[in-house]
Amino acid sequence: MGQIRNANEQDYTKVIAVINDWWGGRQMSDMLPKLFFVHFQPTSFVMEAEGEIIAFLIGFLSQTKPEEAYIHFVGVHPDRRGDGVGKELYQMFFKEVKLRGCHTVRCITSPVNKGSIQFHSKLGFEVEEGDKIVDGVRVTTNYDGHGNDRVQFVIRI
Repeated sequence: MGQIRNANEQDYTKVIAVINDWWGGRQMSDMLPKLFFVHFQPTSFVMEAEGEIIAFLIGFLSQTKPEEAYIHFVGVHPDRRGDGVGKELYQMFFKEVKLRGCHTVRCITSPVNKGSIQFHSKLGFEVEEGDKIVDGVRVTTNYDGHGNDRVQFVIRI
């Protein structure tokens, strides 16, 4: 499948170079500043195959709620989706944050990202809260500012 290791500062340039392409041309690079690769290395991972990054997961421990962790951003090369790569990264994250005392993991996605909604549901995440229904999914209006609705996920590990 690939080798998983902790993310490092040098990975930022490689990830940022492909991120918009992996999202079909959507402008996503602004959502992933370099600080994540500098400050959250113990709970962030990359998967490599043949010297290339094929997937990454950027996550961290909540400072406000020490028993919780948050997955900020996950990317899988389009050719590797459905191969179990994303699931393997999530399992590595769950294992690491559990060792650090976390029992709850949260993340969000955009309601237009049907693949992400399906993936998280398949992994056992539950959709929480929300003040409206979009395409049968609970969504929190303006979660990330005006017009930026989000689906909120939670899982107990």
